Amino acid sequence: SKFLNDKWMMRNGFLNDIQEHKPWWWNIKVQKLNLSAPLTLLPEVSCQKAIEILQEKGYDQAPVVAESGLILGMVTLSNILTSVLAGNAQFSDPVTKVVYDQFSKIGLEDSLGKLSCILENDPFAIIVHEQMQFNGNGSSFTKQTVFGVVTAVDLLTFVSRRDQE
Repeated sequence: SKFLNDKWMMRNGFLNDIQEHKPWWWNIKVQKLNLSAPLTLLPEVSCQKAIEILQEKGYDQAPVVAESGLILGMVTLSNILTSVLAGNAQFSDPVTKVVYDQFSKIGLEDSLGKLSCILENDPFAIIVHEQMQFNGNGSSFTKQTVFGVVTAVDLLTFVSRRDQE
């Protein structure tokens, strides 16, 4: 049934455009949002340290990224606190114990229309950029770099600011 759902097909890259009467911002690229680079956490950071870092820097969420560049998920202040208070995690546990691993990725070149479809179901999307890396023996692999985290509020702010101009 999800293959009959145009929005699911678009979110997952199987369909390019589903909107007939698109708003003015629909085809603008995600990179035009001009989001600041996100704070990322390594998997071994403790829940207690993650809370301290997020509060000190003024964030409520951050991607958890392995040193290899693999994106493991997102951690949020509310998710850490809920898990600790429920007894499912300790403050000393690594953030990987409370990581939110259901997330969508979107590229800098993708459209705000695609982002809009993603944000209908997900509270955020991680903006990634893929690059080819080669090791000493000449074999290559694709590495993803986190460029930002985008929410519906970010999209709404962009659209409303431009509408006012």
